[in-house]
Amino acid sequence: MIPYPARLDDVPGGLAVRLAPGFVIDALATFDTAWLRAAIGARAGWDDGIHSVAHDAATVSLRLAEEASEHPEGYRLRADGDRIDIAAPTEAGLFYGAQTLVQLLRPAPGDGWRVPAIDIEDAPRFAHRGLMLDVARHFFGVETVCALIDRAAALKLNTLHLHLTDDQGWRLHIDAWPRLTEVAASGSANGDPGGFFTREDYRGIVAHAAARHMTVVPEIDMPGHTHAVGVAYPHLAAAPVLTDDLRAQATELDQELPAAGEPYAGWAVGFSSLRIGDPRVEGFVRDVVAEVAALTPGPYVHIGGDEAHGTDPSDYAAFVRHAAEAVAAAGKTPIAWHEAGLVGGLPAGTVGQYWGLRSPVDGQDDAARAFDGGVILSPADAVYLDMKYDGGTRLGLTWADGPTSVERAYDWDPATVIDGLDEARVRGVEAALWTETIATPADIDEMVFPRIATAAEIAWSPSSALAAERTWESFRVRVAALEPLWHALGIGFFASPEIARVTR
Repeated sequence: MIPYPARLDDVPGGLAVRLAPGFVIDALATFDTAWLRAAIGARAGWDDGIHSVAHDAATVSLRLAEEASEHPEGYRLRADGDRIDIAAPTEAGLFYGAQTLVQLLRPAPGDGWRVPAIDIEDAPRFAHRGLMLDVARHFFGVETVCALIDRAAALKLNTLHLHLTDDQGWRLHIDAWPRLTEVAASGSANGDPGGFFTREDYRGIVAHAAARHMTVVPEIDMPGHTHAVGVAYPHLAAAPVLTDDLRAQATELDQELPAAGEPYAGWAVGFSSLRIGDPRVEGFVRDVVAEVAALTPGPYVHIGGDEAHGTDPSDYAAFVRHAAEAVAAAGKTPIAWHEAGLVGGLPAGTVGQYWGLRSPVDGQDDAARAFDGGVILSPADAVYLDMKYDGGTRLGLTWADGPTSVERAYDWDPATVIDGLDEARVRGVEAALWTETIATPADIDEMVFPRIATAAEIAWSPSSALAAERTWESFRVRVAALEPLWHALGIGFFASPEIARVTR
């Protein structure tokens, strides 16, 4: 099982539960049982036809019970004899308990599929358990995003962070500024085709995520990473700042330098900025934030704020305050990358997202500690899923202190990254998939799996000091046991040599 539960015991004298195609699901009317039956059927290799209920069919019971867990996302699962009972205080807890049930299913030689006699009490360590998808460097449509939601939710992640804008493209239609998608959405990194979400597309993603108990966090990255804005509306963007470092990046990547008003297909960062202090820019920010907030039922809007090397520091501070205030005025809580932490005067409750290394450098820890709304941890050398697995990986980059193996992705603890940051102020963990080299759904699968499982366990399970199975040696065996399920679900995971292989 991944993530490993908070408590797991065998049922003394208990009997494994046999599941056959005609098993019974007894659940409250609002619980969507179709996905559960389909997931179990996919793991077991059953067809999608209608199966009659056998006289000895096992029952899977899902019921709401406040006493099942003190945590709103917690659950209790007990399997014994002919019955599997899942109880939780909320439907989210029932959903996570059902995901655990799917993982527990094992082939029984000569006798179908069984769930061991087991008693589990489980609840997450952190409230925020996220995955970020960059749809700006390469665009991915609704079907691909929804498939990724399903796969992330199966590991008990509860947040999808969509990086919707960057130098290479703008991916969400804004009624007040239509040229953002009419003009600035056609391309991607490497000159690949682009695309964008209509308002209805975005609403569909949000609804699909909500049905899997996931919150969508939209990110409009500002004031840097905004070259695409200048392609659509040149008066809003400053000219690219072409520094020696930027030229070196372009040379190393064998890519063209950015030019004002022209689409950019490279990967270099830090050169773009909005025209800070221009009233038209301030109106643009208010319009965009208001529309994005109105489309998003979740409580957050992410304003970016990273790598704004082309922006004067005083202008940067003034802009971040303005953008965060616009989010608050729209009724949402601002989230910003950790660079914004040292900007004074942010709205109360603003949340930081740390993307530095597991060992902070250059005052990154000071910036992270400054957010009074807490911090989401996304250390780049652990949970940036666009990093290569090793030197021979065909996709990915290596700038985050070299390749990130599955073991390195697992070998860290959120409580120890930022000195002086109490665990209560760690909102959770978020893995990130930037897409400079990621262009297809198959690329997403290869780079996300199995490393997303490390982030899921780190965010959910008790720390190694509290759970004997919260170790790399245990984890690599449990990933091997999950790979047949991933295969059955059509997930093209990377067959890492670090993981023990299984044959079924």
